[in-house]
Amino acid sequence: MSRDFARIGIIGLGTLGAGLAEELARAGFYVVGVDIDSAARARVSVPVSSSVEVLSDVDLVIEAVPERLELKKRVFAELGSVVPPSAIVASAASALSVTELAVAAAHPHRVVGLHFLGDSLVEVVRTVFTDPEVVDDAVELLTGRLDRNPLVVGDRPGLITSSLLFAYLNQAVSFVESGYATRDDVDAAMRYGCGLPTGPLAVVDRIGLDTTFDVLTALYAQSGDRRHAPSPLLKQMIAGGLLGVKSGRGFYTYVDGSPVVDSSVGPEGVEARPVRTVGVVGSGTMATGIVEVFAKAGYPVIYVTRSDAKSAAVLAALTKSLDRAVAKGKLASSAEVLSRVGASSSYDDLADVDLVVEAVVEDLDVKRTLFETLDAVCKPGAVLATTTSSLPVIECATATKRPQDVVGLHFFNPAPVMKLVEVVSTVSTAPDVVATAHAVTGSLGKHPVNCRDRAGFIVNALLFPYLNDAVAMLDAHYADTDEIDTAVTLGFGYPMGPFALLDVVGLDVSLAIQKELHTEFHEPGFSPSPLLSHLVAAGYLGRKTQRGFRDYARK
Repeated sequence: MSRDFARIGIIGLGTLGAGLAEELARAGFYVVGVDIDSAARARVSVPVSSSVEVLSDVDLVIEAVPERLELKKRVFAELGSVVPPSAIVASAASALSVTELAVAAAHPHRVVGLHFLGDSLVEVVRTVFTDPEVVDDAVELLTGRLDRNPLVVGDRPGLITSSLLFAYLNQAVSFVESGYATRDDVDAAMRYGCGLPTGPLAVVDRIGLDTTFDVLTALYAQSGDRRHAPSPLLKQMIAGGLLGVKSGRGFYTYVDGSPVVDSSVGPEGVEARPVRTVGVVGSGTMATGIVEVFAKAGYPVIYVTRSDAKSAAVLAALTKSLDRAVAKGKLASSAEVLSRVGASSSYDDLADVDLVVEAVVEDLDVKRTLFETLDAVCKPGAVLATTTSSLPVIECATATKRPQDVVGLHFFNPAPVMKLVEVVSTVSTAPDVVATAHAVTGSLGKHPVNCRDRAGFIVNALLFPYLNDAVAMLDAHYADTDEIDTAVTLGFGYPMGPFALLDVVGLDVSLAIQKELHTEFHEPGFSPSPLLSHLVAAGYLGRKTQRGFRDYARK
Protein backbone atom coordinates (compact mmCIF):
# COMPACT_ATOMS: atom_id res chain seq x y z
CA MET A 1 0.00 0.00 0.00
CA SER A 2 1.48 3.30 -1.05
CA ARG A 3 0.03 5.14 1.93
CA ASP A 4 0.19 3.96 5.52
CA PHE A 5 -3.13 5.41 6.81
CA ALA A 6 -1.90 5.03 10.38
CA ARG A 7 -4.49 7.44 11.81
CA ILE A 8 -8.04 7.88 10.55
CA GLY A 9 -10.68 10.37 11.67
CA ILE A 10 -14.44 9.96 11.37
CA ILE A 11 -16.64 13.07 11.52
CA GLY A 12 -20.25 12.26 12.35
CA LEU A 13 -21.02 9.27 14.55
CA GLY A 14 -24.51 8.41 13.42
CA THR A 15 -25.38 4.92 12.23
CA LEU A 16 -22.92 4.99 9.32
CA GLY A 17 -20.10 6.88 11.01
CA ALA A 18 -20.22 4.76 14.16
CA GLY A 19 -20.20 1.59 12.10
CA LEU A 20 -17.21 2.77 10.07
CA ALA A 21 -15.30 3.76 13.21
CA GLU A 22 -15.73 0.28 14.67
CA GLU A 23 -14.92 -1.48 11.38
CA LEU A 24 -11.70 0.50 10.92
CA ALA A 25 -10.68 -0.04 14.54
CA ARG A 26 -11.19 -3.81 14.17
CA ALA A 27 -8.99 -3.68 11.07
CA GLY A 28 -6.13 -2.34 13.21
CA PHE A 29 -6.26 1.38 12.47
CA TYR A 30 -6.01 4.07 15.10
CA VAL A 31 -9.40 5.80 14.78
CA VAL A 32 -10.68 8.97 16.39
CA GLY A 33 -14.30 10.02 16.15
CA VAL A 34 -15.72 13.55 16.13
CA ASP A 35 -19.32 14.55 16.88
CA ILE A 36 -20.85 17.47 18.75
CA ASP A 37 -23.52 15.17 20.22
CA SER A 38 -22.44 13.43 23.42
CA ALA A 39 -24.92 10.60 22.85
CA ALA A 40 -23.36 9.96 19.44
CA ARG A 41 -19.87 9.93 20.93
CA ALA A 42 -21.02 7.33 23.45
CA ARG A 43 -21.96 4.91 20.63
CA VAL A 44 -18.37 4.01 19.78
CA SER A 45 -15.45 2.44 21.60
CA VAL A 46 -12.78 4.53 19.83
CA PRO A 47 -11.36 7.81 21.20
CA VAL A 48 -13.80 10.66 20.60
CA SER A 49 -13.95 14.44 20.66
CA SER A 50 -16.39 17.24 20.01
CA SER A 51 -13.76 19.23 18.10
CA VAL A 52 -12.11 18.65 14.71
CA GLU A 53 -8.84 19.88 16.22
CA VAL A 54 -8.03 16.27 17.18
CA LEU A 55 -7.68 15.54 13.46
CA SER A 56 -4.50 17.61 13.04
CA ASP A 57 -2.29 14.56 12.43
CA VAL A 58 -4.57 12.13 10.60
CA ASP A 59 -3.83 10.54 7.23
CA LEU A 60 -7.49 10.15 6.24
CA VAL A 61 -10.71 11.86 7.31
CA ILE A 62 -14.10 10.38 6.42
CA GLU A 63 -16.99 12.84 6.72
CA ALA A 64 -20.28 11.08 7.58
CA VAL A 65 -22.53 13.90 8.79
CA PRO A 66 -26.20 14.10 7.66
CA GLU A 67 -26.90 14.44 3.92
CA ARG A 68 -27.17 18.22 3.81
CA LEU A 69 -25.01 20.17 1.41
CA GLU A 70 -24.41 23.31 3.49
CA LEU A 71 -23.55 21.27 6.57
CA LYS A 72 -21.06 19.15 4.68
CA LYS A 73 -19.51 22.19 2.99
CA ARG A 74 -18.97 23.81 6.42
CA VAL A 75 -17.24 20.66 7.62
CA PHE A 76 -14.94 20.60 4.59
CA ALA A 77 -14.11 24.29 4.97
CA GLU A 78 -13.33 23.84 8.66
CA LEU A 79 -11.07 20.87 7.97
CA GLY A 80 -8.94 23.02 5.67
CA SER A 81 -7.19 24.74 8.56
CA VAL A 82 -6.82 21.56 10.63
CA VAL A 83 -5.79 18.46 8.69
CA PRO A 84 -2.35 18.13 7.07
CA PRO A 85 -2.16 19.08 3.36
CA SER A 86 -1.17 15.47 2.58
CA ALA A 87 -4.26 13.98 4.22
CA ILE A 88 -7.05 12.53 2.10
CA VAL A 89 -10.47 13.96 2.91
CA ALA A 90 -13.35 11.67 1.97
CA SER A 91 -17.08 12.17 1.99
CA ALA A 92 -19.56 9.37 2.60
CA ALA A 93 -22.24 11.37 0.75
CA SER A 94 -24.72 9.20 -1.13
CA ALA A 95 -26.65 11.84 -3.08
CA LEU A 96 -24.70 15.10 -3.02
CA SER A 97 -22.03 16.28 -5.42
CA VAL A 98 -18.56 15.45 -4.11
CA THR A 99 -17.25 18.08 -6.51
CA GLU A 100 -19.17 20.81 -4.68
CA LEU A 101 -17.69 19.60 -1.41
CA ALA A 102 -14.20 19.58 -2.93
CA VAL A 103 -14.63 23.22 -3.95
CA ALA A 104 -15.20 24.07 -0.29
CA ALA A 105 -12.02 22.21 0.75
CA ALA A 106 -8.57 23.74 1.09
CA HIS A 107 -7.04 21.00 -1.09
CA PRO A 108 -9.71 19.81 -3.54
CA HIS A 109 -7.26 17.45 -5.28
CA ARG A 110 -7.12 15.42 -2.03
CA VAL A 111 -10.93 14.96 -1.88
CA VAL A 112 -12.66 11.71 -2.83
CA GLY A 113 -16.05 10.14 -2.20
CA LEU A 114 -16.34 6.87 -0.28
CA HIS A 115 -19.94 5.69 -0.33
CA PHE A 116 -20.12 2.60 1.88
CA LEU A 117 -23.05 0.32 1.15
CA GLY A 118 -23.90 -2.98 2.79
CA ASP A 119 -21.09 -5.19 4.04
CA SER A 120 -19.15 -5.35 0.80
CA LEU A 121 -19.47 -2.50 -1.70
CA VAL A 122 -17.88 0.96 -1.64
CA GLU A 123 -18.41 3.41 -4.48
CA VAL A 124 -15.18 5.38 -4.83
CA VAL A 125 -16.11 8.76 -6.32
CA ARG A 126 -13.53 10.69 -8.30
CA THR A 127 -14.11 14.33 -9.16
CA VAL A 128 -12.49 16.50 -11.84
CA PHE A 129 -10.06 17.66 -9.11
CA THR A 130 -9.11 14.31 -7.57
CA ASP A 131 -5.50 13.24 -8.03
CA PRO A 132 -5.29 9.71 -9.50
CA GLU A 133 -3.04 8.54 -6.65
CA VAL A 134 -5.74 9.52 -4.15
CA VAL A 135 -8.16 7.16 -5.88
CA ASP A 136 -5.49 4.46 -6.02
CA ASP A 137 -4.74 4.84 -2.31
CA ALA A 138 -8.43 4.63 -1.45
CA VAL A 139 -8.85 1.47 -3.53
CA GLU A 140 -5.81 -0.12 -1.89
CA LEU A 141 -7.15 0.69 1.55
CA LEU A 142 -10.50 -0.90 0.79
CA THR A 143 -9.14 -4.06 -0.80
CA GLY A 144 -6.00 -4.53 1.27
CA ARG A 145 -7.22 -3.84 4.79
CA LEU A 146 -11.03 -3.79 4.83
CA ASP A 147 -11.93 -6.65 2.44
CA ARG A 148 -14.31 -4.33 0.63
CA ASN A 149 -15.12 -4.27 -3.08
CA PRO A 150 -14.41 -0.81 -4.53
CA LEU A 151 -16.24 0.44 -7.60
CA VAL A 152 -14.70 3.61 -9.02
CA VAL A 153 -17.31 5.97 -10.48
CA GLY A 154 -17.56 9.55 -11.63
CA ASP A 155 -19.27 12.24 -9.61
CA ARG A 156 -22.98 12.14 -10.35
CA PRO A 157 -25.79 12.90 -7.85
CA GLY A 158 -26.91 9.59 -6.38
CA LEU A 159 -24.02 7.63 -7.94
CA ILE A 160 -25.21 4.19 -9.07
CA THR A 161 -26.76 2.82 -5.92
CA SER A 162 -28.67 5.78 -4.51
CA SER A 163 -29.97 6.72 -7.96
CA LEU A 164 -31.52 3.26 -8.29
CA LEU A 165 -32.51 2.68 -4.67
CA PHE A 166 -34.18 5.78 -3.29
CA ALA A 167 -36.85 6.37 -5.96
CA TYR A 168 -37.89 2.75 -5.36
CA LEU A 169 -37.95 3.22 -1.58
CA ASN A 170 -39.93 6.46 -1.87
CA GLN A 171 -42.51 4.80 -4.12
CA ALA A 172 -42.93 1.98 -1.60
CA VAL A 173 -43.55 4.55 1.15
CA SER A 174 -46.18 6.23 -1.05
CA PHE A 175 -47.99 2.88 -1.41
CA VAL A 176 -48.44 2.75 2.36
CA GLU A 177 -49.27 6.45 2.63
CA SER A 178 -52.06 6.17 0.03
CA GLY A 179 -53.47 2.99 1.55
CA TYR A 180 -52.81 1.10 -1.69
CA ALA A 181 -51.10 -1.71 0.21
CA THR A 182 -50.00 -2.37 3.78
CA ARG A 183 -46.47 -2.20 5.04
CA ASP A 184 -46.27 -5.98 5.44
CA ASP A 185 -47.78 -6.69 2.04
CA VAL A 186 -45.39 -4.33 0.25
CA ASP A 187 -42.34 -5.88 1.91
CA ALA A 188 -43.57 -9.45 1.50
CA ALA A 189 -44.36 -8.84 -2.17
CA MET A 190 -40.80 -7.75 -2.94
CA ARG A 191 -39.21 -10.51 -0.87
CA TYR A 192 -41.32 -13.37 -2.17
CA GLY A 193 -41.94 -11.98 -5.66
CA CYS A 194 -38.40 -10.81 -6.46
CA GLY A 195 -36.26 -12.79 -4.04
CA LEU A 196 -34.97 -9.63 -2.38
CA PRO A 197 -33.31 -10.13 1.01
CA THR A 198 -35.29 -7.30 2.61
CA GLY A 199 -38.47 -5.43 1.75
CA PRO A 200 -38.23 -1.70 0.93
CA LEU A 201 -39.87 -0.42 4.12
CA ALA A 202 -37.60 -2.53 6.28
CA VAL A 203 -34.70 -1.06 4.28
CA VAL A 204 -35.94 2.47 5.04
CA ASP A 205 -36.05 1.57 8.73
CA ARG A 206 -32.49 0.26 8.55
CA ILE A 207 -31.18 3.33 6.72
CA GLY A 208 -33.18 5.63 9.00
CA LEU A 209 -36.23 7.64 8.00
CA ASP A 210 -34.38 10.89 8.62
CA THR A 211 -31.45 9.82 6.45
CA THR A 212 -33.83 8.59 3.74
CA PHE A 213 -35.60 11.96 3.83
CA ASP A 214 -32.31 13.87 3.58
CA VAL A 215 -31.05 11.75 0.66
CA LEU A 216 -34.33 12.11 -1.23
CA THR A 217 -34.34 15.87 -0.62
CA ALA A 218 -30.80 16.13 -1.99
CA LEU A 219 -31.65 14.00 -5.02
CA TYR A 220 -34.80 15.99 -5.76
CA ALA A 221 -32.93 19.30 -5.53
CA GLN A 222 -30.55 18.11 -8.24
CA SER A 223 -32.75 15.91 -10.43
CA GLY A 224 -36.13 17.66 -10.28
CA ASP A 225 -37.65 14.19 -10.66
CA ARG A 226 -40.80 14.17 -8.54
CA ARG A 227 -40.18 10.52 -7.71
CA HIS A 228 -37.39 11.88 -5.50
CA ALA A 229 -39.69 14.35 -3.71
CA PRO A 230 -39.91 12.79 -0.23
CA SER A 231 -43.26 11.26 0.64
CA PRO A 232 -45.03 13.46 3.24
CA LEU A 233 -45.41 10.35 5.40
CA LEU A 234 -41.65 10.33 5.98
CA LYS A 235 -41.71 13.87 7.37
CA GLN A 236 -44.67 13.08 9.62
CA MET A 237 -43.03 9.97 11.03
CA ILE A 238 -39.74 11.79 11.60
CA ALA A 239 -41.60 14.53 13.51
CA GLY A 240 -43.06 11.80 15.70
CA GLY A 241 -39.62 10.41 16.49
CA LEU A 242 -40.15 7.27 14.36
CA LEU A 243 -36.71 7.04 12.79
CA GLY A 244 -36.45 3.30 12.24
CA VAL A 245 -34.20 0.72 13.85
CA LYS A 246 -32.10 3.31 15.69
CA SER A 247 -35.13 4.67 17.56
CA GLY A 248 -36.86 1.31 18.04
CA ARG A 249 -39.80 2.29 15.84
CA GLY A 250 -40.25 3.26 12.23
CA PHE A 251 -42.48 1.44 9.80
CA TYR A 252 -42.00 -1.50 12.13
CA THR A 253 -41.69 -1.76 15.88
CA TYR A 254 -38.45 -3.46 16.91
CA VAL A 255 -38.17 -5.89 19.79
CA ASP A 256 -34.60 -6.92 20.59
CA GLY A 257 -33.59 -5.52 17.22
CA SER A 258 -36.07 -7.61 15.23
CA PRO A 259 -39.18 -6.22 13.49
CA VAL A 260 -42.67 -7.31 14.49
CA VAL A 261 -44.37 -8.49 11.27
CA ASP A 262 -48.06 -9.15 10.69
CA SER A 263 -49.17 -11.79 8.24
CA SER A 264 -51.35 -10.78 5.31
CA VAL A 265 -55.05 -11.27 5.93
CA GLY A 266 -58.21 -11.07 3.89
CA PRO A 267 -61.34 -9.15 4.90
CA GLU A 268 -61.99 -9.63 8.61
CA GLY A 269 -65.17 -11.43 9.59
CA VAL A 270 -65.93 -12.47 6.01
CA GLU A 271 -66.47 -16.15 5.29
CA ALA A 272 -64.76 -17.57 2.22
CA ARG A 273 -66.71 -19.47 -0.39
CA PRO A 274 -66.06 -23.22 -0.47
CA VAL A 275 -63.63 -24.32 -3.16
CA ARG A 276 -63.52 -28.06 -3.81
CA THR A 277 -62.73 -28.21 -7.53
CA VAL A 278 -60.64 -25.95 -9.73
CA GLY A 279 -60.47 -25.18 -13.44
CA VAL A 280 -57.44 -23.73 -15.23
CA VAL A 281 -57.60 -22.24 -18.73
CA GLY A 282 -54.41 -22.08 -20.78
CA SER A 283 -51.58 -24.22 -22.08
CA GLY A 284 -48.43 -22.20 -21.42
CA THR A 285 -45.79 -22.42 -18.71
CA MET A 286 -47.84 -20.43 -16.20
CA ALA A 287 -51.02 -22.46 -16.75
CA THR A 288 -49.10 -25.72 -16.41
CA GLY A 289 -47.45 -24.52 -13.21
CA ILE A 290 -50.79 -23.49 -11.71
CA VAL A 291 -52.31 -26.89 -12.53
CA GLU A 292 -49.36 -28.50 -10.73
CA VAL A 293 -49.70 -26.27 -7.68
CA PHE A 294 -53.42 -26.98 -7.20
CA ALA A 295 -53.11 -30.71 -7.88
CA LYS A 296 -50.22 -31.11 -5.43
CA ALA A 297 -52.31 -29.29 -2.80
CA GLY A 298 -55.05 -31.93 -3.18
CA TYR A 299 -57.54 -30.13 -5.43
CA PRO A 300 -59.17 -31.97 -8.35
CA VAL A 301 -58.20 -29.85 -11.38
CA ILE A 302 -59.50 -29.74 -14.91
CA TYR A 303 -57.51 -27.75 -17.41
CA VAL A 304 -58.91 -26.50 -20.70
CA THR A 305 -56.84 -25.86 -23.82
CA ARG A 306 -57.74 -25.11 -27.44
CA SER A 307 -56.80 -28.53 -28.80
CA ASP A 308 -55.97 -32.12 -27.84
CA ALA A 309 -52.38 -31.52 -28.94
CA LYS A 310 -52.00 -28.63 -26.50
CA SER A 311 -53.60 -30.70 -23.75
CA ALA A 312 -51.08 -33.45 -24.39
CA ALA A 313 -48.24 -30.92 -24.23
CA VAL A 314 -49.47 -29.66 -20.86
CA LEU A 315 -49.69 -33.20 -19.51
CA ALA A 316 -46.17 -34.00 -20.75
CA ALA A 317 -44.73 -30.86 -19.15
CA LEU A 318 -46.63 -31.52 -15.92
CA THR A 319 -45.44 -35.14 -15.78
CA LYS A 320 -41.85 -34.08 -16.39
CA SER A 321 -42.00 -31.51 -13.59
CA LEU A 322 -43.56 -33.97 -11.14
CA ASP A 323 -41.05 -36.70 -11.99
CA ARG A 324 -38.26 -34.22 -11.39
CA ALA A 325 -39.75 -33.41 -7.98
CA VAL A 326 -39.91 -37.14 -7.15
CA ALA A 327 -36.28 -37.62 -8.20
CA LYS A 328 -35.25 -34.78 -5.87
CA GLY A 329 -37.20 -36.30 -2.98
CA LYS A 330 -39.67 -33.39 -2.85
CA LEU A 331 -42.68 -35.51 -3.84
CA ALA A 332 -43.57 -39.09 -2.93
CA SER A 333 -45.47 -40.01 -6.07
CA SER A 334 -46.37 -38.29 -9.31
CA ALA A 335 -49.16 -40.79 -10.03
CA GLU A 336 -51.28 -39.60 -7.10
CA VAL A 337 -51.01 -35.96 -8.23
CA LEU A 338 -51.76 -36.84 -11.85
CA SER A 339 -54.84 -38.77 -10.78
CA ARG A 340 -56.38 -35.46 -9.71
CA VAL A 341 -55.81 -33.83 -13.12
CA GLY A 342 -58.14 -33.93 -16.09
CA ALA A 343 -57.86 -32.37 -19.54
CA SER A 344 -60.47 -30.88 -21.85
CA SER A 345 -60.81 -28.75 -24.96
CA SER A 346 -64.35 -27.65 -24.05
CA TYR A 347 -65.24 -24.80 -21.70
CA ASP A 348 -68.48 -26.66 -20.90
CA ASP A 349 -66.43 -28.94 -18.64
CA LEU A 350 -65.92 -25.98 -16.30
CA ALA A 351 -69.64 -25.81 -15.50
CA ASP A 352 -69.37 -27.27 -12.01
CA VAL A 353 -65.99 -26.01 -10.72
CA ASP A 354 -65.84 -23.62 -7.78
CA LEU A 355 -62.85 -21.60 -9.01
CA VAL A 356 -61.55 -20.92 -12.51
CA VAL A 357 -58.05 -19.50 -12.99
CA GLU A 358 -57.40 -17.96 -16.41
CA ALA A 359 -53.79 -18.06 -17.64
CA VAL A 360 -54.03 -17.34 -21.35
CA VAL A 361 -52.03 -14.89 -23.47
CA GLU A 362 -51.62 -11.34 -22.09
CA ASP A 363 -54.04 -9.80 -24.59
CA LEU A 364 -57.03 -7.86 -23.28
CA ASP A 365 -59.36 -8.75 -26.14
CA VAL A 366 -58.59 -12.45 -25.73
CA LYS A 367 -59.14 -12.31 -21.99
CA ARG A 368 -62.42 -10.39 -22.27
CA THR A 369 -63.77 -12.90 -24.78
CA LEU A 370 -62.77 -15.73 -22.46
CA PHE A 371 -64.50 -14.14 -19.47
CA GLU A 372 -67.68 -13.72 -21.49
CA THR A 373 -67.55 -17.45 -22.13
CA LEU A 374 -66.82 -18.30 -18.48
CA ASP A 375 -69.73 -16.11 -17.42
CA ALA A 376 -72.05 -18.15 -19.64
CA VAL A 377 -70.64 -21.54 -18.64
CA CYS A 378 -69.70 -21.42 -14.95
CA LYS A 379 -72.23 -21.95 -12.17
CA PRO A 380 -73.50 -19.03 -10.06
CA GLY A 381 -71.11 -18.26 -7.19
CA ALA A 382 -68.03 -19.64 -8.91
CA VAL A 383 -64.97 -17.41 -8.47
CA LEU A 384 -63.42 -16.28 -11.74
CA ALA A 385 -59.75 -15.33 -11.46
CA THR A 386 -57.25 -13.84 -13.91
CA THR A 387 -53.49 -14.22 -13.64
CA THR A 388 -52.79 -11.04 -15.60
CA SER A 389 -49.62 -9.25 -14.58
CA SER A 390 -50.24 -5.91 -16.28
CA LEU A 391 -53.79 -5.61 -17.62
CA PRO A 392 -56.72 -4.12 -15.64
CA VAL A 393 -58.65 -6.83 -13.81
CA ILE A 394 -61.79 -4.69 -14.02
CA GLU A 395 -61.72 -5.08 -17.82
CA CYS A 396 -62.08 -8.83 -17.36
CA ALA A 397 -64.77 -8.34 -14.71
CA THR A 398 -66.93 -6.05 -16.85
CA ALA A 399 -66.94 -8.62 -19.63
CA THR A 400 -69.20 -10.67 -17.33
CA LYS A 401 -72.59 -10.09 -15.73
CA ARG A 402 -71.06 -10.96 -12.34
CA PRO A 403 -68.11 -8.58 -11.82
CA GLN A 404 -68.39 -9.15 -8.08
CA ASP A 405 -67.09 -12.71 -8.62
CA VAL A 406 -63.93 -11.67 -10.50
CA VAL A 407 -60.55 -11.27 -8.79
CA GLY A 408 -56.92 -11.13 -9.81
CA LEU A 409 -54.64 -13.98 -8.71
CA HIS A 410 -51.21 -12.97 -9.96
CA PHE A 411 -48.96 -16.02 -9.59
CA PHE A 412 -45.26 -15.60 -10.23
CA ASN A 413 -43.20 -17.74 -12.56
CA PRO A 414 -42.36 -20.55 -11.96
CA ALA A 415 -45.63 -21.03 -10.09
CA PRO A 416 -44.60 -24.27 -8.29
CA VAL A 417 -41.57 -22.48 -6.82
CA MET A 418 -42.51 -18.84 -6.25
CA LYS A 419 -44.33 -18.29 -3.00
CA LEU A 420 -46.04 -14.96 -3.74
CA VAL A 421 -49.56 -14.44 -5.08
CA GLU A 422 -50.91 -10.91 -5.48
CA VAL A 423 -54.64 -10.85 -4.70
CA VAL A 424 -56.02 -8.00 -6.80
CA SER A 425 -59.48 -6.67 -5.98
CA THR A 426 -61.41 -4.32 -8.26
CA VAL A 427 -64.00 -1.75 -7.25
CA SER A 428 -66.58 -4.49 -7.84
CA THR A 429 -64.95 -7.53 -6.20
CA ALA A 430 -67.07 -8.95 -3.36
CA PRO A 431 -65.36 -9.23 0.07
CA ASP A 432 -66.06 -12.98 0.25
CA VAL A 433 -64.28 -13.43 -3.10
CA VAL A 434 -61.18 -11.72 -1.66
CA ALA A 435 -61.51 -13.93 1.41
CA THR A 436 -61.77 -16.98 -0.86
CA ALA A 437 -58.65 -15.94 -2.75
CA HIS A 438 -56.74 -15.69 0.52
CA ALA A 439 -58.01 -19.00 1.82
CA VAL A 440 -57.22 -20.85 -1.39
CA THR A 441 -53.75 -19.39 -1.93
CA GLY A 442 -52.94 -20.05 1.73
CA SER A 443 -53.95 -23.70 1.27
CA LEU A 444 -51.45 -23.88 -1.61
CA GLY A 445 -48.62 -22.88 0.70
CA LYS A 446 -48.38 -19.47 -0.96
CA HIS A 447 -48.12 -16.04 0.62
CA PRO A 448 -51.02 -13.83 -0.54
CA VAL A 449 -50.73 -10.04 -0.50
CA ASN A 450 -53.58 -7.57 -1.06
CA CYS A 451 -53.58 -4.74 -3.55
CA ARG A 452 -56.06 -2.80 -5.62
CA ASP A 453 -56.51 -2.99 -9.36
CA ARG A 454 -54.04 -0.64 -10.98
CA ALA A 455 -51.16 -1.09 -13.40
CA GLY A 456 -48.29 -3.17 -12.08
CA PHE A 457 -50.02 -4.11 -8.82
CA ILE A 458 -47.23 -4.11 -6.16
CA VAL A 459 -44.24 -5.97 -7.57
CA ASN A 460 -44.17 -4.78 -11.15
CA ALA A 461 -45.03 -1.20 -10.15
CA LEU A 462 -41.95 -1.10 -7.92
CA LEU A 463 -39.65 -3.32 -9.95
CA PHE A 464 -39.89 -2.03 -13.50
CA PRO A 465 -39.29 1.69 -12.87
CA TYR A 466 -36.09 0.66 -11.07
CA LEU A 467 -35.09 -1.49 -14.06
CA ASN A 468 -35.92 1.37 -16.42
CA ASP A 469 -33.76 3.73 -14.35
CA ALA A 470 -30.86 1.29 -14.71
CA VAL A 471 -31.28 1.29 -18.50
CA ALA A 472 -31.35 5.09 -18.53
CA MET A 473 -28.14 5.15 -16.50
CA LEU A 474 -26.50 2.82 -19.01
CA ASP A 475 -27.81 4.91 -21.90
CA ALA A 476 -26.22 8.00 -20.32
CA HIS A 477 -22.84 6.16 -20.30
CA TYR A 478 -22.41 6.70 -16.57
CA ALA A 479 -21.56 3.04 -15.98
CA ASP A 480 -21.61 -0.20 -17.95
CA THR A 481 -23.84 -3.25 -17.45
CA ASP A 482 -21.29 -5.13 -15.34
CA GLU A 483 -20.63 -2.15 -13.07
CA ILE A 484 -24.33 -1.51 -12.47
CA ASP A 485 -25.13 -5.20 -11.89
CA THR A 486 -22.17 -5.50 -9.53
CA ALA A 487 -23.24 -2.40 -7.60
CA VAL A 488 -26.72 -3.85 -7.09
CA THR A 489 -25.71 -7.40 -6.19
CA LEU A 490 -22.93 -6.37 -3.81
CA GLY A 491 -24.52 -3.19 -2.50
CA PHE A 492 -28.10 -4.38 -2.03
CA GLY A 493 -27.63 -8.14 -1.78
CA TYR A 494 -30.08 -8.68 -4.65
CA PRO A 495 -29.95 -12.13 -6.32
CA MET A 496 -29.14 -10.53 -9.69
CA GLY A 497 -28.49 -7.12 -11.15
CA PRO A 498 -31.00 -5.20 -13.27
CA PHE A 499 -29.55 -6.19 -16.66
CA ALA A 500 -29.27 -9.85 -15.80
CA LEU A 501 -32.90 -9.71 -14.65
CA LEU A 502 -34.10 -7.83 -17.74
CA ASP A 503 -32.52 -10.45 -19.98
CA VAL A 504 -34.29 -13.21 -18.03
CA VAL A 505 -37.69 -11.49 -18.02
CA GLY A 506 -37.43 -10.51 -21.67
CA LEU A 507 -36.88 -7.00 -22.95
CA ASP A 508 -40.15 -7.06 -24.90
CA VAL A 509 -42.11 -8.03 -21.79
CA SER A 510 -40.30 -5.38 -19.76
CA LEU A 511 -40.99 -2.70 -22.35
CA ALA A 512 -44.69 -3.60 -22.49
CA ILE A 513 -45.02 -3.38 -18.70
CA GLN A 514 -43.13 -0.08 -18.55
CA LYS A 515 -45.37 1.36 -21.26
CA GLU A 516 -48.44 0.26 -19.28
CA LEU A 517 -47.13 1.98 -16.14
CA HIS A 518 -46.37 5.17 -18.05
CA THR A 519 -49.80 5.19 -19.70
CA GLU A 520 -51.65 4.76 -16.41
CA PHE A 521 -49.67 7.07 -14.14
CA HIS A 522 -48.42 9.71 -16.62
CA GLU A 523 -45.21 9.86 -14.60
CA PRO A 524 -42.37 11.31 -16.73
CA GLY A 525 -39.86 9.10 -14.94
CA PHE A 526 -41.81 6.02 -16.09
CA SER A 527 -41.29 6.79 -19.78
CA PRO A 528 -39.45 3.77 -21.25
CA SER A 529 -35.77 4.39 -21.87
CA PRO A 530 -35.06 4.82 -25.60
CA LEU A 531 -32.30 2.22 -25.34
CA LEU A 532 -34.81 -0.40 -24.19
CA SER A 533 -37.10 0.43 -27.11
CA HIS A 534 -34.21 0.27 -29.57
CA LEU A 535 -33.05 -3.14 -28.37
CA VAL A 536 -36.57 -4.55 -28.66
CA ALA A 537 -36.94 -3.09 -32.16
CA ALA A 538 -33.69 -4.80 -33.11
CA GLY A 539 -34.99 -8.15 -31.87
CA TYR A 540 -32.57 -8.30 -28.93
CA LEU A 541 -35.05 -9.60 -26.36
CA GLY A 542 -32.76 -11.24 -23.81
CA ARG A 543 -31.88 -14.84 -23.12
CA LYS A 544 -34.73 -16.20 -25.24
CA THR A 545 -33.08 -14.71 -28.37
CA GLN A 546 -29.53 -15.22 -27.07
CA ARG A 547 -28.96 -11.48 -27.05
CA GLY A 548 -30.25 -8.64 -24.93
CA PHE A 549 -28.09 -6.40 -22.79
CA ARG A 550 -25.52 -9.19 -23.06
CA ASP A 551 -24.66 -11.52 -25.93
CA TYR A 552 -25.24 -15.08 -24.69
CA ALA A 553 -24.37 -16.74 -28.00
CA ARG A 554 -20.72 -15.85 -27.42
CA LYS A 555 -20.58 -17.41 -23.98
